[in-house]
Amino acid sequence: MRRALLIALVTLSLAACGGGSSSNQESFVSGNGAVTFINSSDRKPAPELTGLTLTGKNFTYEVGKVGVLNVWASWCSPCRAEIPTLIELSKNYADVQFMGLLTRDNPVNAEAFARRFAIPYPTLIDDSLLIGFKGSLPANAIPSTVVIDKQGRVAARISGAVTVRSLSNVIDKVIAQ
Repeated sequence: MRRALLIALVTLSLAACGGGSSSNQESFVSGNGAVTFINSSDRKPAPELTGLTLTGKNFTYEVGKVGVLNVWASWCSPCRAEIPTLIELSKNYADVQFMGLLTRDNPVNAEAFARRFAIPYPTLIDDSLLIGFKGSLPANAIPSTVVIDKQGRVAARISGAVTVRSLSNVIDKVIAQ
């Protein structure tokens, strides 16, 4: 009887330590900023990136232009930290199609975040698009940023928050090919 009581108390104590938050935050794996680049001959096609955006418009990424797809959520602190860098680079690389892909987030919260920071590029809200990256460079952490070459193939991924230098180097390398 004593042992059963002790087990019950330990179980209740452990249960009280987790999950009681009313926050919108979800657990996630954060990358370390590692850059993975794929040789041109080994690249696989990116999935079709099309769908509804945070602003309620339809968007389709058109192959023929280098694309930068950033996977993010408004509750993710590394995602919030990198957004000024992405905005700056999207303005510096006018010929590159920047896109966001919202994952595991409430679109209302994300739309308010995007409006507050005046994100100038579209953010797709269908995170099932991530399944299409299986077999190439999946966005296995958030934030993750995938760079797509002009032929529509996955060229590189930055797992974790981007820096001006890391993303510029990847974009420049893909543009030069």
